[in-house]
Amino acid sequence: QVQLVESGGGLVQPGGSLRLSCAASGISFSNYAMGWYRQAPGKQRELVATISGGSTKYVDSVKGRFTISRDNAKNTVYLQMDSLKPEDTAVYYCNVRLKWDYWGQGTQVTVSS
Repeated sequence: QVQLVESGGGLVQPGGSLRLSCAASGISFSNYAMGWYRQAPGKQRELVATISGGSTKYVDSVKGRFTISRDNAKNTVYLQMDSLKPEDTAVYYCNVRLKWDYWGQGTQVTVSS
C-alpha cells in the first residue's frame, strides 16, 4: 500500500530555516510527480510546491524562499524552507496522485518569535 511519512517540522523563529522530508513507499517513486501542501488553522489546504522529473512549480508566496527536490534512490521528496515568515505556519503535507490522492500524516511548522 502507498505510504507517505513526513518529518522535519518544528518551531523556528522568523527568518529561520527548516527542511521537511517525505519518505514514500508502495509506489514506483521516480514515475510520479510529488507535491507539498499546507493547511493553516481556519484555512483551506493549499498547494505549496510540486516536482515532476526535473520541473518544479511554486505558489507565489514561497517563490525564492522554498525549494522542492527529490532523491529517487531514497524514495524521498524534500522541501527546504528558508526566510520563514509567521504566515508560513501550518501543517505541511506530502502528496502523490495516482488514481486518487494519497497524503501523509502531516508535520507541524510553527514560525514564531
